[in-house]
Amino acid sequence: PAFRLFQRQFLLGYLPALAADWLQGPLLFQLLQRRGFLRSQIAALYSCGFASNVAFGLVSGVFVDRLGRKKSCVLSSGLCSVSCVLQLSHDFLALAAGRVLAGLGTSLLFSAFESWYIHEHLERHDFPAEWIPDTFSRVALWNSGLAVAAGLVAELVAERLALGSVAPFLVAVPFLVLSGIFAGKNWDENYGKSRPCGKACGEGLRGLLSEPRALLLGLVQALVESILLIFAFLWTPVLEPHGIPLGIAFSGFTAASATGSALFRRGVTGRLRLQPL
Repeated sequence: PAFRLFQRQFLLGYLPALAADWLQGPLLFQLLQRRGFLRSQIAALYSCGFASNVAFGLVSGVFVDRLGRKKSCVLSSGLCSVSCVLQLSHDFLALAAGRVLAGLGTSLLFSAFESWYIHEHLERHDFPAEWIPDTFSRVALWNSGLAVAAGLVAELVAERLALGSVAPFLVAVPFLVLSGIFAGKNWDENYGKSRPCGKACGEGLRGLLSEPRALLLGLVQALVESILLIFAFLWTPVLEPHGIPLGIAFSGFTAASATGSALFRRGVTGRLRLQPL
């Protein structure tokens, strides 16, 4: 019972932030296009978000450990909230700043929350390490459902509200505020080891170079991520001229991704016992 209560506290803080992140995906390109920006300008705005995510990702682990993981979770919600509000602007620089903040907030979203949970699970509550996968399997299941729902909600609010394509971004703000307030009030703070940034990056680089399989895995993952980012930029201009509802299409993509993940898990753990290469 104590573990289930702790697990519920984590999910109540983490899932609203994930829902808000998904809500910002379906109509971003359409929003920028309707603001009158050229495709090259939209590509530059996308690149601002991707670049800030990559650049900050190099030091996010050290940053989170020093600042505090709970504070980092609250900061993630704050940065993403400001980013969503900036989407109301028609100014290119304001939108670029919004994409940079979104990249920073997303980097924290996918590092601080899980780091906080693992430390609390093992160090403060002394729960068995074997129970950690139970929590993250629940996160994965909920995350898949939230992704599918986000596309439907984005399409609905964009059609029903006078604000149009910017509406999903504003709907995301209350979820981010809820996540930040809940984590700030109900979670305990924890910190990681204080290490110089250069030393931490150097250790990671040496680890990659000393283990060829880890380096190969990183390269493959980088190629897969690059394909997904290109797809994220191209799918809207390809489908929109055909009158396909973008939110519905987004839900279809995420549902297909969730189905693929489920089939993979069934393949490696079920009767087939398939082994990944």
